[in-house]
Amino acid sequence: MLVAYLTSYILPLPSVLNRLQPPPTHPLTSITLPTPTVSHLPNGARLHLLANAAQPVLRLQVVVPAGKYQEPSPSLAQLTARMLTEGTATRTARQIADEVAFYGASLDCEAGADHATLTLYCLARHLPTLLPLVQEVLAAPTFPEHELLQMQTRISQNMRVERQKTSFRASEEFNRQLFGEESPYGRSFNEASFAAITADQLRAFHAAAYGPVGAEIFLSGDVTEYAAGVAELLGQWQASTAAAPSAVLPPADSYPTGLVTVPVEGSIQASLRMGRRWPALTEAQTPELLLLVKVLGGYFGSRLMKNIREDKGYTYGIHASVVAREQATALVIGTDVNGDRADATRQEIAYELERLQTELLDEDELETVKNYTLGKLLGETATVFEQADKYRHITLHGLRPDYYQHLVRQTQAATAADLQALARTYLSPADMLTVVAGGS
Repeated sequence: MLVAYLTSYILPLPSVLNRLQPPPTHPLTSITLPTPTVSHLPNGARLHLLANAAQPVLRLQVVVPAGKYQEPSPSLAQLTARMLTEGTATRTARQIADEVAFYGASLDCEAGADHATLTLYCLARHLPTLLPLVQEVLAAPTFPEHELLQMQTRISQNMRVERQKTSFRASEEFNRQLFGEESPYGRSFNEASFAAITADQLRAFHAAAYGPVGAEIFLSGDVTEYAAGVAELLGQWQASTAAAPSAVLPPADSYPTGLVTVPVEGSIQASLRMGRRWPALTEAQTPELLLLVKVLGGYFGSRLMKNIREDKGYTYGIHASVVAREQATALVIGTDVNGDRADATRQEIAYELERLQTELLDEDELETVKNYTLGKLLGETATVFEQADKYRHITLHGLRPDYYQHLVRQTQAATAADLQALARTYLSPADMLTVVAGGS
């Protein structure tokens, strides 16, 4: 009786989990980014709002066409951007830093290839207090002489350290060869000319390049309550009477191929950069081209990683990526190896390029790289700031509004034959420029 009583209360055991069986997956069929509210300010700037009140924080970014491509002489863009927070008409560098720190905020400005971006992160409730500071840093920097000298010294010291690295030297020479040393994209850092830059030159470049016309302002996060204030204050930002930066001719379509070596004294490591000019992101086949680069070297299970890291053991890592600039786009393959492995590494990269031209991907590999590509894309849109980054990418590169939706559709539809045809067009080893720095 007791046994019968107890067994009547024993619950059935759950089914045993088979840990050899992966959980089911579901293909990503679409991706939806929030629709921004775009307004044109009276001074010519555009304000893009991406509201999300999930957290009481926000990010304000002011993007102006004041990057390396617009500078009339080398390093002006970088130095001008770095100096914006080093003093204004009413605040010293210390006062700016103290005010930003007091509110637990972050404020900095960096210049890239085509734009300079002033970025503020803060708690949403502090924006009305910090916004006048942002406006003053943007419109009324004074470029004080003593701060300029200190900034030049710091950057020059950092560049001396960087130029001892084979990886830096390889990238520097690769850009110089690929775009031409007369192109802003291909210019190398020159310490003597950098040290000769004056405050007056920075003021002139700022007056010419840091105007509201052509500026894109991105406000994301918990912004609904503060959008009107941003529009009002930054709408008062006025252009200087200085002439806009003169137009620069884009890099020539032609570029050298073959091998270029860069001696680095005392280096036993070699850094390799291989690549070519690449179709712009506005091209119709961009999703398939990006998928092809992923197969080659865009994730841990890529062809290059499996061959050169896992099989040969030549390197800790090797990557391939598409670097997009407004006037020119490039495919770049990069790795660091022992100097005596540089030639063998070049040969293995060429072997993988040829394989993509002559052999069709099997369905398992193609499915894996598609899943990785789309999963990573989905993971990069989890927060409002990541969503804003995707939207800003579309805006600054002049891409179609449904760029990411198109990317998902075309990635899913791509076939092994599609990728092989693109490899035959764009991945010939004979069309590649190779730079090897160090190792001898």
